[in-house]
Amino acid sequence: MSGLTRLLLAAEGGGVLDIIVAGGFTGLAFVLVLLALSMVALALAVEHLLTIRRDVLMPPGLAEKVAKLLAERDLQGAAAACDQRPSFLAHVIRSSLVEAADGWPDVEKTLEGATLEQAARLFRKIEYLSVIGNIAPMIGLLGTVVGMIFAFQEVAATEGAARAAELAGGIYQALVTTVGGLLVAIPSLAAFAVFRNRVDGLVSEAAAAALRALRPLKRPAR
Repeated sequence: MSGLTRLLLAAEGGGVLDIIVAGGFTGLAFVLVLLALSMVALALAVEHLLTIRRDVLMPPGLAEKVAKLLAERDLQGAAAACDQRPSFLAHVIRSSLVEAADGWPDVEKTLEGATLEQAARLFRKIEYLSVIGNIAPMIGLLGTVVGMIFAFQEVAATEGAARAAELAGGIYQALVTTVGGLLVAIPSLAAFAVFRNRVDGLVSEAAAAALRALRPLKRPAR
């Protein structure tokens, strides 16, 4: 039975663990690194699902409460309301209130700056998924190259007389690490795209909500 045939049989009936172990210690090391990256990516995705949500970034009722307090010229009350409900929206509004005494243009300018700052923080947060998605295929490719080196090293050591069975370990490593890298990269990049679009939408909504909340400051005091 040829080494390639054994490889196919292992893939069909030996199970995933047999395929991983067949790549030897080096192949196992690459797979463990990819497994660690997949766990990190999963943890990040779950954390983002819990924190990058409309109710978390824009607490319900906060914008309306701030608008009501500002309509009554209660700047301290509006600031306190933001401090009680820390969030993306609260930070943007709170930063803008500092410039209330300087007039609406300064408030609007500060609002834009605070929005960009918080948006950049969210994008940096989800960027790790993109990093994992780009690193994983590189690690898989490295494992592929190392596996092929082992296979050709066996050919050189036997002066071309190596049998397919003797090359199977290197071939296993090359194939498994390539597949492993792609299996980590594809979901990571897909998750990054989803969260990037979600952040884009929520940032726009938060900026609009903050502008509505601060609108009473645009009216001259009576």
